[in-house]
Amino acid sequence: MRKADTFVAILVLATALVLPNTSSSEQKPAPPVGKGSPARPTASKADAKPPLPAAMSREQMRDFLLTADVVSFKEIGKGVTRPKRLTLTKDGFTHDAAFQSVDEQRASKELGGGARASITELNFVDAYRYNLAAYSLAEMIGLDHMMPVHVERKWRGQTGSLSWWVETMMDEGERLQKKIQPPSSRLWNEQMFRMRAFAALIRDTDRNLGNVLITPEWKVIMIDFTRAFRRQTELIYVKDLGRIDKTLLAKIEQLSKDAIKQAVGNKLTNAEIESVIDRRDRLVTHFRKLVAEKGATAVLY
Repeated sequence: MRKADTFVAILVLATALVLPNTSSSEQKPAPPVGKGSPARPTASKADAKPPLPAAMSREQMRDFLLTADVVSFKEIGKGVTRPKRLTLTKDGFTHDAAFQSVDEQRASKELGGGARASITELNFVDAYRYNLAAYSLAEMIGLDHMMPVHVERKWRGQTGSLSWWVETMMDEGERLQKKIQPPSSRLWNEQMFRMRAFAALIRDTDRNLGNVLITPEWKVIMIDFTRAFRRQTELIYVKDLGRIDKTLLAKIEQLSKDAIKQAVGNKLTNAEIESVIDRRDRLVTHFRKLVAEKGATAVLY
């Protein structure tokens, strides 16, 4: 959950694709990476409880996050928003969740610096409500499987977003650093294209390497959307939007202001929803143009 400016996020998405193996596009899966991966939830020997069943539905996860007792917590140790890792227990089961309560608004804020040129962002917002809005929108277009379940919950007097802790073996930064190849370059790239389209739709300026998690099954999980839903309507990552899931494109095209409003409630302002709709139109136009130029089989999958 490390914050990065727009320029860094663009660089990340530009390097996320994997070229097929010259001998075969399918490769043997790399072994799980332990170092740096989230540890399994733990408890003292006296009150240790079994983990939740792997077959839980997302609705059951949502109910657990809303109603389970918080028995302990610790700092995650990454991210300027200081997210917490909570351990929750209910009916003999224990699982962890990530809690973010950031709610910062400024007329302007200096971002970057250090090795990168700093930029000033006007109307700066860093808010947990965007996590909830992103999850609701992902559900609408069939990408909720690429995000942990999110709910709004109050803890220790603070209201924030609480998300299901997903067991992962590494993040995208670790994968690139260790030069680990996914077992299927095709399936990996298709996930990357879905992520890019979603990031462009919600103008997520912080889709950096640490915010892209990889499960042992090589599923991509997107986290941390607290700096998404900017008001600008221009598409970001345009050069990296070369292909798209045709089912996803159809669902994006069907989005309406009223449907989004009903799904996200008060998590987005009317102006923020209108910006999503404007970017929806730009995304659809972009891919229609690509199809006209390159043909459907080269763009749609």
